[in-house]
Amino acid sequence: MTAVETQVQYQSSYMMTSTEEYMIQEEDWDRDLLLDPAWEKQQRKTFTAWCNSHLRKAGTQIENIEEDFRNGLKLMLLLEVISGERLPKPDKGKMRFHKIANVNKALDFICSKGVKLVSIGAEEIVDGNVKMTLGMIWTIILRFAIQDISVEETSAKEGLLLWCQRKTAPYRNVNVQNFHISWKDGLALCALIHRHRPDLIDYSKLRKDDPIGNLNTAFEVAEKFLDIPRMLDAEDIVNTPKPDEKAIMTYVSCFYHAFAGAEQAETAANRICKVLAVNQENERLMQEYEKLASELLEWIRRTIPWLENRVPEQTMPAMQQKLEDFRDYRRVHKPPKVQEKCQLEINFNTLQTKLRLSNRPAFMPSEGKMVSDIANAWKGLEQVEKGYEEWLLTEIRRLERLDHLAEKFKQKCSLHETWTAGKEELLSLKDYESASLMEIRALMRKHEAFESDLAAHQDRVEQIAAIAQELNELDYHDAATINARCQGICDQWDNLGTLTQKRRDSLERVEKLWETIDQLFLEFAKRAAPFNNWMDGAMEDLQDMFIVHSIEEIQSLITAHDQFKATLPEADKERMATLGIQNEILKIAQTYGIKLTGENPYTNITPQDISNKWEAVKQLVPIRQFAAQANIIGPWIQTKMEEISHVSIDIAGSLEEQMSNLKQYEQNIINYKSNIDKLEGDHQLSQEGLIFDNKHTNYTMEHVRVGWEQLLTTIARTINEVENQILTRDAKGISQEQLNEFRASFNHFDRVRKNGMMDPDDFRACLISMGYDLGEVEFARIMTLVDPNNTGAVTFQAFIDFMTRETAETDTAEQVMASFKILASDKLYITVEELRRELPPEQAEYCISRMTQYVGADVPTDALDYISFSSALYGESDL
Repeated sequence: MTAVETQVQYQSSYMMTSTEEYMIQEEDWDRDLLLDPAWEKQQRKTFTAWCNSHLRKAGTQIENIEEDFRNGLKLMLLLEVISGERLPKPDKGKMRFHKIANVNKALDFICSKGVKLVSIGAEEIVDGNVKMTLGMIWTIILRFAIQDISVEETSAKEGLLLWCQRKTAPYRNVNVQNFHISWKDGLALCALIHRHRPDLIDYSKLRKDDPIGNLNTAFEVAEKFLDIPRMLDAEDIVNTPKPDEKAIMTYVSCFYHAFAGAEQAETAANRICKVLAVNQENERLMQEYEKLASELLEWIRRTIPWLENRVPEQTMPAMQQKLEDFRDYRRVHKPPKVQEKCQLEINFNTLQTKLRLSNRPAFMPSEGKMVSDIANAWKGLEQVEKGYEEWLLTEIRRLERLDHLAEKFKQKCSLHETWTAGKEELLSLKDYESASLMEIRALMRKHEAFESDLAAHQDRVEQIAAIAQELNELDYHDAATINARCQGICDQWDNLGTLTQKRRDSLERVEKLWETIDQLFLEFAKRAAPFNNWMDGAMEDLQDMFIVHSIEEIQSLITAHDQFKATLPEADKERMATLGIQNEILKIAQTYGIKLTGENPYTNITPQDISNKWEAVKQLVPIRQFAAQANIIGPWIQTKMEEISHVSIDIAGSLEEQMSNLKQYEQNIINYKSNIDKLEGDHQLSQEGLIFDNKHTNYTMEHVRVGWEQLLTTIARTINEVENQILTRDAKGISQEQLNEFRASFNHFDRVRKNGMMDPDDFRACLISMGYDLGEVEFARIMTLVDPNNTGAVTFQAFIDFMTRETAETDTAEQVMASFKILASDKLYITVEELRRELPPEQAEYCISRMTQYVGADVPTDALDYISFSSALYGESDL
């Protein structure tokens, strides 16, 4: 016995707990009832093989089941191996009563496990009673191999049968209903093996009409690859009308226990796959953030130098093109980047929430790609952009002023040159020397009218000189041409003055010779000349390109136009009076038969000239009207901002209702975009009209643009915050009532800011009201959790995270490590082959690419360190 005890060296894998009464045996072992010889043969072989599969762990085995258990020693050893417990010391004697005592110790141990032995006594075992010995072994098998099998609240035989039915359900020609004839063709055993190890059997090649081949295939594969000894003979099973149920159950239970570990490994693999899927998704989001951030920063880097280029153009079309390019940038190129920036912030917040919910460390973008870095770069872009627009408008005003002055100069020069054309030749004529008295008087009056006209044009010449001087001061690009033309006009004007004075002197010398003058012609000339000059001035003013920069200037211009129109009736009377003189001349000539020869000797102005110019003046009276919508759009944007803020802190409804309201607001905002576009069009028209100031509204186009972009960003961020709250609620298992309670508490104590950001003192008061017993040290620890950046404020999201952090059910590094340990069969490393066998291909390759080589003696070359990998998943050091 001592030798046997020293031979028992095994390690118990688990400790069985005592149960209540086992199960009522399916049939009592009747002493007088003989076993069927075929069944007895099957039981002998099966039970012997089953016992040896356990006894070999202690370094021994049995040959004859009714002989080798007679002294009780191997029987006690078998019970110790399968139970993992120690039995009382066996008696060392070889007498019959010693053997009976040892068998009784074994039977007592069986009874202590809640098994009711029926008709089985120690004497029958010691005497080698085959029937009783087989019955005892079956009782042991039931208790220690089958009883604990449980599937859907069924146990023992029913549980084992249900397990077999489930595992073989998908296979053709297999219908497991019992533990005898259902197994005769061998397909059920092959299906069990193929279900768990499809690499060992090609089920598609099995035939129902080959039961011997099927059974032998199953026995050989189980013995070679699954460490299940051959307990049955294929011929015995096939040739027996009803195979022994107990033998089949014993053999099938070995498959259950062999594959239980595989199912445990499958569970572990599923857990690992879930964790790896979370990590892969997080890494994808990180890479997407890095890509978007890099592209946005690169766009800003390329755009800023373009906006900083302040080299002015010399012509208005070139500067207008610059302005049009800038407007394209604002309308076409920048809006998508605004959306990208907003989406980038949303993705960052969502990623951080997912990392926090999955117990991963927070994401830290690459250097220079933090959300704050992008915000600073964006702020710099907008500052440069604002300066660029102001510079463009200033340059356009300057060039517009230059172009206006140049065009005005050309118009006045053209009018003056048209008027002076031929004047020098006329003033140089000696026509008065051969003229009659009447003609001399007429020449004198004509010259007086010319002098009057000459004096009226003096102001235009002074204006031409003043405009030329201003163009030179403003550095007009074609100043040389302007100066040359101005100098020519001034020289000609001086010459006209000299010639005019000389002709007057000549006419005055001979004036006394003239006696007759046609008063009507003279009166017509005197009235027609100033009226014609007035019409020339009116046409010049009406054709002038006015420059206005404010609403007041526009109103002043309209008022001036109205006043001008008010003078038209009086001017029309003057026209009618002047034309009436000509009519009177014609009437007198007709009445007295006077033949009028030639034109009016005192003026070149004809009645037709006056009529034509009068019609032209009436057609050149413009009326412009201006309008603005900024006083409507600005308050609308502010109102929507306030409404969105109220929705985000409203606790009257669920998060889904808040989300629905926010989506409705978002749609309303999108629908309102047409009003912004119309305002942009009005703003562009105002700029093209060079109206840059408007004192009737406090909203500039820049204010509206910034407000609109803030509104779009605010609604997107608010929707993202509610999405993250829903994500947190679902992941943490928070009910809507709890969330409403959290919101109510937060809103109640948000007394200082009233903007969704709670001060530390209010946060402490809130925690105390919810039952927290806070000391200074504990409160300081909590503040590091809810305000890690020490901003001095607690957001509602941080408040929810803190309230749910302690109860969260998340996976941990230890859980992942334990799962890998199962797949590695309790080794401290796992091989590449094991990962590819136990995990789906994508997850397996993910692990292989990230696990480091395991360093140790006598380990395979493909051994990997799953412990460090598990810790790294959660940002922890090696455990």
